[in-house]
Amino acid sequence: MSTREVSDREDPTIESLDQLAAPMAAGEKPREAWRIGTEHEKFVYDTADHHAPSYGEQGGIRDLLMNLTEFGWEPIVEGGNVIAMKGSDGTVSLEPAGQLELSGAPLEDLHQTCAETGRHLAQVKKIGERIGKAYLGLGMWPDKTREELPIMPKGRYDIMLRHMPRVGSMGLDMMLRTCTIQVNLDYSSEADMVQKFRTSLALQPLATALFANSPFTEGKPNGFLSYRSHIWSDTDPARTGMLPFVFEDGFGYQRYVEYMLDVPMYFVFREGRYIDAAGLSFRDFLRGELSVLPGEKPRLSDWQDHLSTAFPEVRLKSFLEMRGADGGPWSRICALPAFWVGLLYDQGALDAAWDLVKGWDMEGREALRSAAPRLGLDAPLPGGGTLRDIAGEVVGIARSGLAARARLNAAGENETGYLDPLAEIVASGKVPAQRLLDLYNGEWAGDLSRIYALKSF
Repeated sequence: MSTREVSDREDPTIESLDQLAAPMAAGEKPREAWRIGTEHEKFVYDTADHHAPSYGEQGGIRDLLMNLTEFGWEPIVEGGNVIAMKGSDGTVSLEPAGQLELSGAPLEDLHQTCAETGRHLAQVKKIGERIGKAYLGLGMWPDKTREELPIMPKGRYDIMLRHMPRVGSMGLDMMLRTCTIQVNLDYSSEADMVQKFRTSLALQPLATALFANSPFTEGKPNGFLSYRSHIWSDTDPARTGMLPFVFEDGFGYQRYVEYMLDVPMYFVFREGRYIDAAGLSFRDFLRGELSVLPGEKPRLSDWQDHLSTAFPEVRLKSFLEMRGADGGPWSRICALPAFWVGLLYDQGALDAAWDLVKGWDMEGREALRSAAPRLGLDAPLPGGGTLRDIAGEVVGIARSGLAARARLNAAGENETGYLDPLAEIVASGKVPAQRLLDLYNGEWAGDLSRIYALKSF
């Protein structure tokens, strides 16, 4: 989730609805300026007993963050607590229960992206070896109850933790027990944004299936392959889902603005602290009628904050954010941006991918989204067949898109190799969660503690 810093930059008051589409329009970039921003989260655990460390304990989360200063990272402080670190590779921040996230810098190609991820993992692994911590690459804590997990000292999390149980049964699980891989990508125009949004939203269930890596809850199989993805089905219906309006005629920036105005608020950030506005209306804020700030109208930064509080399968801010994948190992942290860059950053690949899904109706898209977390590649497609029937074709389209980009590393290799983990999944027919279940039911004989040795960074 986003890390907010106090800023003295110009922050104009919003005087008209026309200003609300400005951040999205400002995201338009020529193709040569398109970048790749990769985010990934992982669970932190103590190597002695596998507990999830608290913020303040010796060798805990605060110490882990501060040890990053040896690699040139600088602290971001909120309320007297270090809640993130910033550096040339982006931001290292905390999720609500101490999951560690790298929000990477915007980079030109996948070679840079994968190198950035490798640097980060090497740094935190070195620190972990010194302070007795290691990291799990999964989509959900396999063995922890909510009560066993610490809470990080971030103001927005206090508000969200209070609000989540009012609107869904699994919002606390989303905050405390899950990890994801995400990628942020650019667009050149409103029309380009629309095609990319529709294509990626329709294919998000395939990403969920290919990266499914959360089949255990509190030490036992949970009946899903991506329980992390299933959790979103009852987190907060006002700010999640497949967004049917994206596929309607006339969709563009202004329609997304209208959607966001209907998403209830969480907070307002003022003078370094978060003011609880959970459940209140941004429309009231625009009229100067927000009950927690009577008479005050929103600033542009308030709207940008609000844009970060919706959690659909694809999210629009000043870029498009792909949100369908479980956390996983280094190879899949590289594979997710490769998948989406290959599909969306070459026009021929984008057209081919859209041709594959444009005939699906909304009922079929919703059914596919609902089935993919449980069934993986066996989830039924709108009109017949399963995800398995198109997985190889879609990965092939992504490969052709990356080949067409022709971005070479020092060894003269293009970016297509980063798709190899997905090609192997398609060829084997088994997504990562199914391999874990095979181990649990076979070699491990139900001993889930063995997952720490297998899935640690």
